[in-house]
Amino acid sequence: MKELKGVNDVREFKIEEERVFHSATHEEIVSGATSDLYFLRTRELLAHAGKENTPVVAEIFCSRPGVLVGVEEAFNLLKGKKVSLWAVPEGSEVERKEVVMRISGPYDEFGMYETALLGMLASASGWATAARTCRDAAGEKPVFCFGARHVHPAVAPVMERASIIGGARDCSCIMGAKLLGKEPVGTVPHAAILIIGDTVETALLYNKIMPPDSPRIILVDTFKDEAEETLRVAAALKEQLYGVRLDTPVERGGVTPGLVREIRARLDQAGYAHVNILVSGGITVERIPLLAEAGADAFGVGSYISAARPIDMTMDLKEIKGQPIAKRGRIPGITANPRLLRYL
Repeated sequence: MKELKGVNDVREFKIEEERVFHSATHEEIVSGATSDLYFLRTRELLAHAGKENTPVVAEIFCSRPGVLVGVEEAFNLLKGKKVSLWAVPEGSEVERKEVVMRISGPYDEFGMYETALLGMLASASGWATAARTCRDAAGEKPVFCFGARHVHPAVAPVMERASIIGGARDCSCIMGAKLLGKEPVGTVPHAAILIIGDTVETALLYNKIMPPDSPRIILVDTFKDEAEETLRVAAALKEQLYGVRLDTPVERGGVTPGLVREIRARLDQAGYAHVNILVSGGITVERIPLLAEAGADAFGVGSYISAARPIDMTMDLKEIKGQPIAKRGRIPGITANPRLLRYL
């Protein structure tokens, strides 16, 4: 797909009638099709003025503190362009107004990518930051990201990858985990238990056919009281049962510290102290410490991470032809930040 150079190219760009998904392809992102229109107008204006190759330095800063993610995608977008790129390393904690990226080169080489670059950094950093707050709240207990169902599938792997960089131990989205060389986590949903017809029967079948390295973690809130179902499953699988998952819906009061405390006590009294308790369903950073204190061993977090507010990113030109410059309200010239590392 050809790179968009100006307004006429935008008018000629067509969406195929048979297009299956609305998300942009990699080729469309690289072509500039996800850019804001005014960057293409700028590109055309500068070309007509003979100033498209004007050397500039641009800086990107963040609006609030958080965990920076998206650097790898930004690098890949600009790789092959005649630019120099510096950035704070992916996964680093950054401060409000900190310059997280600097780009130097002819404006036409990267200007139209401002929209994509800021979006890559803003969304991923927001997700990573939410995951970090959950990890911090959980202490030594693991957090797993279950948020793929809350976002468009085109960006679900981006979100889940960001969550792991931010602090989640693993994620449920297959591609999200694979992007980091990891294996996804998860057992079976309520649907499997509903169709098979019994939690213990499902647990026994799972134990029989799944690979030995798949932890035996069984949902226990489908048909019966969670404590009763937990003990039935524990009696059936005994030492092979790694854990139970509580995902009680809000219609039944959700997963409460009291419920976790009761199940922990009943497991211990019955001789199943080795069985872990994983909680999921509307888990937030505020609920994690209460559930952990009650006996929860791990947390499946979905919408708290997936719905995290992006960390707004802003790009400013700070030098043109080696001379300090900036729009009103900004300080002209390059902003010193020793944490910036050379990527290109």
